[in-house]
Amino acid sequence: MSSSKVEQLRQLKGSIKLGGGEKRIESQRKKGKMIARERINLLFDEGSFVEVDAFVKHRCKNFGMDKMKSPGEGVVTGYGQVDGRLVYAYAQDFTVLGGSLGEMHAKKICKIQDLALKMGAPIVGINDSGGARIQEGVDALSGYANIFFRNTISSGVIPQITAIMGPCAGGAVYSPAITDFIFMVDKTSQMFITGPQVIKTVTGEEVTSEDLGGAMTHNSVSGVAHFVSKSEAECIEDIKRLLSFLPSNNMEIAPVYEVHDDLNMLIPELDEIIPENPNKPYDMKKIITAIADDSDFFETQASYAQNIITGFIRLNGQSVGVIANQPKVLAGCLDINASDKAGRFVRTCDCYNIPVLTIVDVPGFLPGTAQEYGGIIRHGAKMLYAYSEATVPKITLIVRKAYGGAYIAMCCKELGADVSLAWPSAQIAVMGPDGAANIIFKKEIADSSDPQATRVELVDNYKIEFATPYKAAERGYVDDVIEPSATRKRLIDAINMTASKRETRPSKKHGNLPV
Repeated sequence: MSSSKVEQLRQLKGSIKLGGGEKRIESQRKKGKMIARERINLLFDEGSFVEVDAFVKHRCKNFGMDKMKSPGEGVVTGYGQVDGRLVYAYAQDFTVLGGSLGEMHAKKICKIQDLALKMGAPIVGINDSGGARIQEGVDALSGYANIFFRNTISSGVIPQITAIMGPCAGGAVYSPAITDFIFMVDKTSQMFITGPQVIKTVTGEEVTSEDLGGAMTHNSVSGVAHFVSKSEAECIEDIKRLLSFLPSNNMEIAPVYEVHDDLNMLIPELDEIIPENPNKPYDMKKIITAIADDSDFFETQASYAQNIITGFIRLNGQSVGVIANQPKVLAGCLDINASDKAGRFVRTCDCYNIPVLTIVDVPGFLPGTAQEYGGIIRHGAKMLYAYSEATVPKITLIVRKAYGGAYIAMCCKELGADVSLAWPSAQIAVMGPDGAANIIFKKEIADSSDPQATRVELVDNYKIEFATPYKAAERGYVDDVIEPSATRKRLIDAINMTASKRETRPSKKHGNLPV
């Protein structure tokens, strides 16, 4: 082969790598954003990325598009290694036609989605796009639909992660919404169905892009996103960290890491963490970090529905999904948003063979007309459904309150908990002692010469008899009451014991989740 042919190839690839040119690249950087290839290079192990379809071009001839160049068709696609594991990725290039999605742009993404599914490897999508390429009309809409379909078919088979690193509007937001996890970057990411101008025209509301669909809006208000990062570099590091907790596909388990902590280590501070006053709050995250390998807890949706905590830890090097009530927020009550957050997380863990640890301190479902009118019955049912459907190892630890329907919703024995443990401070009952006394002892209190003293005495007796874990343990609803300091050791024992768990559900097309 002549050297001129090789030189021509190099020049072609060089011009493609320049994307929309130096001027547009500089404009992107002035906004505090990287270009697509910089993001790709940061994600993958050095030198491991292999680009696919670099030479693809659009076929549109309308509205002067036949004269417009689109190097790489506005998206970089390919595969490589992330911490030595195969991962596929695409990154939209805002410097090329604003990263807009047309027919061939979509086909590049679809090819990578198909490859990831066939090879059983995670896929990371980096979105930075002005939306559908208007010049291509229905071809662009068809492209989005093809992507959504593949997102859905791959769901629960391979981990799908989306990073929003610029605008993401209209139909473009639905692909991220179908994926397992969404990352956003503070101040430079936005997601919305209709933008501020359309909203102002139609409803008269005035809102900024950041308030409407910025990273904090979707991480704290809507719950659409799972993570917010201060910078794009931090976002990509967080994606790599998340991948370390996930398997490559639904037929594998997550990577197992070396453990530095003593597996038989006792944690004396846990013996004192629950306040004597049952109504006094404490920080549940202290329990989670205390039991985790290297005190490492990777929280998901940290700013949303903070009355419940979800995230990943490792126990003896193995990934474990944690769902826990947070007594510091709404006393740890379950509400609509917490139910959605927990139910979705349980299903995600179940998809990817990650054991579920549920830590319980819940006084009940949040009362009020807003919750009832908002459908707390339907939303709470999502938790019941998710736990019941899950076949991964399920371990429940009750540390304090476990009352009524919320006790059930936090994975009680009957919802399939393989191991159910309780601390001596656990209170497992239909309702709290004060409320129970008002119902059970109503007549005795009313007939007493000193109703207040009688009530106090009866409530105290009820606490001694029923506000403990021992009635539940007597009936086998709790497998053991353990010393808090031994929690980590007992949980590792439970994880090891349930590692060979095999459980199936009746054959069916799919269940009818109460969405």
